[in-house]
Amino acid sequence: MATAQQVPDILSPEFAENPYPAYRVMRDHAPLIWHEPTQSYLISRYADVERAFKDKESAYTTKNYEWQIEPVHGRTIIQLSGREHAVRRALVAPAFRGRDLQEKFLPVIERNARELIDAIRHRGEADLVDSFATRFPVNVIADMLGLDKADHARFHGWYTTVIAFLGNLSGDPEVTAAGERTRVEFAEYMVPIIQERRGSLGDDLLSTLCAAEVDGVQMSDEDIKAFCSLLLAAGGETTDKAIASIFANLLTHPEQLAAVRADRSLIDRAFAETLRYTPPVHMIMRQTSADVTVSGGTIPAGATVTCLIGAANRDKERYRDPDRFDIFRDDLTTTSAFSAAADHLAFALGRHFCVGALLAKAEVETGVNQLLDAMPDMRLADGFEPREQGVFTRGPAALPVRFTPVAG
Repeated sequence: MATAQQVPDILSPEFAENPYPAYRVMRDHAPLIWHEPTQSYLISRYADVERAFKDKESAYTTKNYEWQIEPVHGRTIIQLSGREHAVRRALVAPAFRGRDLQEKFLPVIERNARELIDAIRHRGEADLVDSFATRFPVNVIADMLGLDKADHARFHGWYTTVIAFLGNLSGDPEVTAAGERTRVEFAEYMVPIIQERRGSLGDDLLSTLCAAEVDGVQMSDEDIKAFCSLLLAAGGETTDKAIASIFANLLTHPEQLAAVRADRSLIDRAFAETLRYTPPVHMIMRQTSADVTVSGGTIPAGATVTCLIGAANRDKERYRDPDRFDIFRDDLTTTSAFSAAADHLAFALGRHFCVGALLAKAEVETGVNQLLDAMPDMRLADGFEPREQGVFTRGPAALPVRFTPVAG
């Protein structure tokens, strides 16, 4: 087994600037690394990360979330297992697929995209990150839950604090304290709303969660609060990064942007390839319940494992020319890219596959379509080169574009 000293450290400025060369070294020469600062084993090859996510022998568990997520969200669905997980997932999943998504929430998504674009379409220039990507998914989730969008700044502040907590690999005590305060503040905000909604159910997602019942089990106020906290953070941050990244990738590959502009059915391909090439979440942790043999050695029982999605998704053993963005590649199956049978690892896999994947797909399809309609000649601002930012989650920090104003 290699040591962390043989490759750029995941906490180093060099890694934060551009992790992909380090990922390549890990995959090729150090597929298993003991990382002392995070007290975890790093795995980087596609086959090893896929196994950790799909594991059917229960060798990989989500017990790490007891210390990684529970302090900021409370106990959520992603750390549950067995029947408890199955029941909770059955309670929430219907709202994120099928008729509810298409009939109830797709109009919400379309309206929120239109409102944000109408505010900038006359300008001829915009920063797609600040003006659209960071706002769109939070507004959608607030609308879906029946919350006041005037509280957008609070929602955004809470979810960025939570994401900072989750990505606090260096253990900064101030980041930890801020995340723990967010749990208290969000509970003070949400629990009274949940209690009020129970007495006056509506047609929103929060009402659906309040009324949902499977096998005689309903969600408690704490369950619902924790899920809403998770939804805001995970749904906001990942879709924010995904929308910014899909445009960064297309704008720097003009021939592929032209193809998507001409044939909007290619948006799904562009999104799937973006999830592979520049995934919003680069790392997901698991905890072993037994010794596990992986490329490079054995991970002992009870260890924390950091699954490097950003590395695994560029494994040359899985994808041809993996460091090339190509929406037409034939080794990525678009039809299953937003399901638990996905080829890429951006949504995880198996029983803990992201419950909001189809919601993210609907948001990205809608956002990209409406932005291309409003800005048909969209191009990067002169001299600007998109740069990713972040380690745990990652995406463009800014994306200034120019376009010819089009009337709404």
